[in-house]
Amino acid sequence: MGTSAAEWLVQTLADLGVERVYGVAGDSLNGITDAIRRRGQPRWVHVRHEEVAAFAAGAESQLHGGLGVCAGSCGPGNLHLINGLYDAHRTRTPVLAIAAQIPSAEIGSDYFQETHPERLFRECSRFAEYVGAPDQLPRILETAVRTALAERDVSVIVLPGDIALGTLTDPRASAPLTSGGGLAVPSEADLARLVAVLDPARRVTILAGRGCAGAHDDLVAFADRIQAPVVHALGGKEWVEFDNPFDIGMTGLLGFSAGFKAMRECEVLVMLGTDFPYRQFYPESATVVQLDRRGEQIGRRTRVDLGLVGDVGATLRALQPRLARHSDSDHLHASLADYASSRAGIDDLAVGPTGVRPLHPQFVAKVLDELASDDAIFSCDVGTPTIWAARYLRMNGRRRLLGSFNHGSMANALPQAIGAKAAYPARQVVSLSGDGGLAMLLGDLLTLAQEKLAVKVVVFNNSALGFVYMEQLSDGLLPFGTALVNPDFAALAATAGILGQRVELPEQVRPALEKAFAHDGPALIEVIVSRQELVVPPSIHAAQVKGIGLFLLKAVLSGRGDEVVDLAKTNLLRTGFLGRHLAPDRPS
Repeated sequence: MGTSAAEWLVQTLADLGVERVYGVAGDSLNGITDAIRRRGQPRWVHVRHEEVAAFAAGAESQLHGGLGVCAGSCGPGNLHLINGLYDAHRTRTPVLAIAAQIPSAEIGSDYFQETHPERLFRECSRFAEYVGAPDQLPRILETAVRTALAERDVSVIVLPGDIALGTLTDPRASAPLTSGGGLAVPSEADLARLVAVLDPARRVTILAGRGCAGAHDDLVAFADRIQAPVVHALGGKEWVEFDNPFDIGMTGLLGFSAGFKAMRECEVLVMLGTDFPYRQFYPESATVVQLDRRGEQIGRRTRVDLGLVGDVGATLRALQPRLARHSDSDHLHASLADYASSRAGIDDLAVGPTGVRPLHPQFVAKVLDELASDDAIFSCDVGTPTIWAARYLRMNGRRRLLGSFNHGSMANALPQAIGAKAAYPARQVVSLSGDGGLAMLLGDLLTLAQEKLAVKVVVFNNSALGFVYMEQLSDGLLPFGTALVNPDFAALAATAGILGQRVELPEQVRPALEKAFAHDGPALIEVIVSRQELVVPPSIHAAQVKGIGLFLLKAVLSGRGDEVVDLAKTNLLRTGFLGRHLAPDRPS
């Protein structure tokens, strides 16, 4: 009996070093899952929802840089992969998705569960192809893997169940599948143009993103040579901010006023490995230089005066000896002073007065940062958990931070934590989950117990879609459709064999986290936090002040004046928002 296509696929994945395939079993996947069962490698990680499988595979790939693999059965099964695959596609991380298909003879007949995944996944992948015969699989799989690794993107193979069980006539393996490729550096002429821009400039600001991974020391040396403050995008936080005397925090909606000001007031802005999307934060009159490995990203966010295609680290090393050392550091020192002031203001919000409820979520994040291990892997849900992670979790070159920072999907944190812990069982993995995000894929709490994954899940329970609540408020709207009637998440976790703790007072936070971290198994800490924690952006527009004023008026007129009192107590006065953005002699 010859080798089946499914057996060849599983053997090839094992030869590539793939250790896990995340998915939900189904009849169209039976050939593949049975081959995994018999071979024992890769290991099948049985999740409860295919979306979790795709997010977990993407998280694993982000952490080790290799190929992540997920699988879904035909029709609805593999359709559930799409959200996690979109996230991997936009994060530029290599993931292979195996989309099983209905029997090949039935395609085109509106058969039970029929879809066309090669069309559906085209927008969120670099390669998506249908396998129509067993002997097609080797070439298609090899192309898919090479594309995923070389392009740092998603590849999808669509494999009918009967084709997977078919026999290959020539099962010989091809050459080893590797990513290949060197480190690109701009031409000598382009480097000379960059030097001509930087040497005479007095106020240079650097905006650094995810493309600075592996280039930390080169970035710091570059900033030192040109005496430039370094602003980082959220995707660059884990690569840029640690051991960096030139870092002045993030910019953007979650950032600091120092970063916003340093970009707006600079003479030259140097963008390194970032596709930062928010146009309103870019300078209006500065000379803009952008360096990126992907040429298609240059100039699509703001006008660029000099665009360079190249690897950040390699380019900075080539540039360093060509640059004159700058002696004017006024712009740098002013930016650092601004950052120290704004950082102190943010830190002042992370307080936990004894006996006060509901808790300030900033305090929870601060204590979590203090107690987590030096090489912890964090994942954070979109919305307010991302804000608290971005502002209060300190990176150190060993810690990692995962999130849906580009795609912005709810419910990403727990699935990414599953992938992280499966890949790195010896490391501490912490999910900063919102109550809305956790509830959306709540079933995969069961995966933690079933797979014995000792993830620590911190649930920020404010009984609301918190960030949407704040967006409605800033638009002058009464919050609608954001309230959540939640279960007791801690008690629910306990029924699944997970250590569950419910925290309602500040003095309970540290003991609960310490107990969870010491527990040899999965743990969930549900923290009841304030809903009305206003996140003040680095630049306040008149429309936002007007919007909050309209909200206050509407709340009173609608009989919801209690929300005005809550806001005044927990936010506006505590953050100094009213004092900073309303005239001092204006009556309250």
